[in-house]
Amino acid sequence: MSIVEDLGDELAISTLEAMNYIDDDRFYEKVGRVIELSSPTLLEAFLTAVRVRLAERRAQAFIEKALAAAKTGGDAPEAPADYSAGGH
Repeated sequence: MSIVEDLGDELAISTLEAMNYIDDDRFYEKVGRVIELSSPTLLEAFLTAVRVRLAERRAQAFIEKALAAAKTGGDAPEAPADYSAGGH
């Protein structure tokens, strides 16, 4: 990774930890505005890292729910709709 990506990822990790602690799921947007004042390049790396890490959290939660359902015989969670084929 480049230094910008490394810094963006480090900031993302710190921000996500802070989000959990202060219970503000949009805190990363505030941090992003602070970063944007000095470096749009770092902002892009930071937001990418935040999005990737949040997506990983959601995917991990989905996997855990699916496994729990399989173990207990319950209903598996529904995956989001697939809109990649186009249309409305």
